Amino acid sequence: MSDRLFPSERASVDWHTHFMMLAGEIDALLVEGETALTSFAGEQSDFIRFNGGKVRQTGQVSQGRLTLRLIDGARQAYSTLDICGNAGQDLREVSAALQTLRAGLRDAPDDPHLLYDTTSWQRTTRRAGRLRDPHALVHVVAECARGLDFVGFYAGGSVSRGFASSGGSRGWYEVENFCFSWSLYHPGGRAIKTSYAGENWDDAVFARKVQEAAARLPVLALAPRALGPGQYRAWLAPAALEELLGVTAWGGFSARAHATAQSPLHRLHGGEVALDARVSIAEDLELGITPAFNDDGYLRASVPLVREGRSVAQLTNARTAREYGLTPNGALANEAPASLAMAGGDLAEEDVLAALGTGLYVGNLWYVNFSDRMSCRLTGMTRFATFWVEEGRIVAPVDAMRFDDSLYGLLGERLERLGAQPELRLSDDTWGQRATGGMKLPGVLVRSFELTL
Repeated sequence: MSDRLFPSERASVDWHTHFMMLAGEIDALLVEGETALTSFAGEQSDFIRFNGGKVRQTGQVSQGRLTLRLIDGARQAYSTLDICGNAGQDLREVSAALQTLRAGLRDAPDDPHLLYDTTSWQRTTRRAGRLRDPHALVHVVAECARGLDFVGFYAGGSVSRGFASSGGSRGWYEVENFCFSWSLYHPGGRAIKTSYAGENWDDAVFARKVQEAAARLPVLALAPRALGPGQYRAWLAPAALEELLGVTAWGGFSARAHATAQSPLHRLHGGEVALDARVSIAEDLELGITPAFNDDGYLRASVPLVREGRSVAQLTNARTAREYGLTPNGALANEAPASLAMAGGDLAEEDVLAALGTGLYVGNLWYVNFSDRMSCRLTGMTRFATFWVEEGRIVAPVDAMRFDDSLYGLLGERLERLGAQPELRLSDDTWGQRATGGMKLPGVLVRSFELTL
């Protein structure tokens, strides 16, 4: 087996060149008074599914999707189509779509909330990762998972996004990265879930993560600790906090949701409540994990959302800005953060168990949803990777329990310490296509975490 690291090698389409060519042709097809905004989403990815440490499914995907938006005065229409990378075929498809949109606009009403950026700009981000060749990766996994019931899913390759306007703006974002999540199963049916993601694969890092998870498997063989409903001191690892903030982000940082009093963080934005002063949260574009432009043609920059426990801004899309008299700040259409970062604290990873003392170590959470949206109260299950800790030592797994707790309390008066090393967790969403974005979060030590049944 070769020890070399490879960029992804596959028959590929140069989506950047192809998209820019299509954008130029679209501009040439417009008639006087028309504006075109064109967006692109593409990928060239390898997918590998493992079961029992062996490959169960593998494949490659190369796809591109174009969204053509035609604007004439205050009227607009959209069309989304898959493109194949063949210039002649794609140009015919785009030309036909443009004619259909033009015909549709004749009877379309004015859009009272239409707003888009009319400046001209250029922005390109391209990063080549160091990814394992898929064939070599299989051997690495087989070696590291020897003797383990290893079940996992790997997705890696290039992800690209593009934007072009007939006003001259051009944006391109293309990175090579990977997301690998897996579970090690104990014969008793319990499991420990782990993940590894980034742009530069390292065999040693992957092996260490597998070994660390395997070292906890003997704990799963112990009799589980049965806990009754109540409040327990707890450490919520970054993966657990990601689940809580991921659900909260469904409108939590949206200017529209706040303006319509539907945001789960409405009381925070209104100044009725505050989080702990050590909590600072931002949409951090400096992480480089999502494009610095949006489909309305606006360049995106970092936006502080919570500073020292208090709300300072929301994410404002162009339509929201037009409707409510606000200033757009480059937010996506759903006004959800795509690159959420939370500042860390002073609790080193190696000191977590000692600082916890006796209580719950919560590695991740499952099936999280709101139980009381307007109080930012969340419910879900602990399931795997939750352990009972006594005097700084893991002593037993904990049976799956339902929790029901408020983020205001967890990150407010009950927050004790923040982890010192925020963890970058890339999105592993592959619904329709691989996603960009993710979160960079610390773990949190809280004085109490409420289990209900």
